[in-house]
Amino acid sequence: MRSRYDNPDLTPPWKRKQAVPEVPAERDLVVEEVTTGFCGAVVRCEKTAEGPTVTLEDRFGKHRVFPMAPRGFLLEGRTVTLVRPTGGAPAPSGPRLTASGSLAVPGARARVARAGRIYVEGRHDAELVEKVWGDDLRIEGVVVEYLEGVDDLPAIVERFAPGPGARLGVLVDHLVPGSKESRIAAQVSGEHVLVVGHPYIDVWEAVKPASVGIAAWPQVPRGTDWKLGVCRALGWEPNTGAAWRRILGGVRTYKDLEPALLGRVEELIDFVTAPDAS
Repeated sequence: MRSRYDNPDLTPPWKRKQAVPEVPAERDLVVEEVTTGFCGAVVRCEKTAEGPTVTLEDRFGKHRVFPMAPRGFLLEGRTVTLVRPTGGAPAPSGPRLTASGSLAVPGARARVARAGRIYVEGRHDAELVEKVWGDDLRIEGVVVEYLEGVDDLPAIVERFAPGPGARLGVLVDHLVPGSKESRIAAQVSGEHVLVVGHPYIDVWEAVKPASVGIAAWPQVPRGTDWKLGVCRALGWEPNTGAAWRRILGGVRTYKDLEPALLGRVEELIDFVTAPDAS
């Protein structure tokens, strides 16, 4: 009969070092660095004189570079060692980011729609918000509708009858001091109504030019229809529907949008999902 003393390792199980899995640092894998608590998605891995490093990007676009130290990261709360990915390595089963930069929730069902709503000015605005924030909105139960112009906003707010359980958030194009949009926003804003906006003439401009494959958005003379002026200046077919499909096709994640729009949409989502708004 074998004795327990025949086992050369007499260390109690609770004192034995647990094996730490090695995980390929595939792009978009979300991890937390153990010493700083910085959480972000893998952007790239590099080989340096001091050893391999990994660059993480948080949801605000901030980058941090960390050495791939053993036991240096947390993946879904478990300690792991990141290693450089190889061409044939399978993608790790870890958290991913949504298009908005938040953590994806695999298998999550859409929440029943809240009473609160987010309104945007037009169909293009709604399609852009859906493409980038759609996953987040479904989990939060937030419905996005469009106004077809800010002139109708006072009547919509009156019919909606905002209250503690039904907040209303509104995203307005070209919300700059002294504009018609700013006057209407001041008229309807209140404790349960938040109107925010971006400075662009149209939501098209909130898409970074590089994502559309252009150097910059052109200047359109006053009195000219802005969208048609853009199409002419860029040599595109004078069809705004086709132009918008081209622009929207260049948007994959929040990185393709200007910060002036990103912050405002996040602000509206936070407003309509605040604890006292449910």
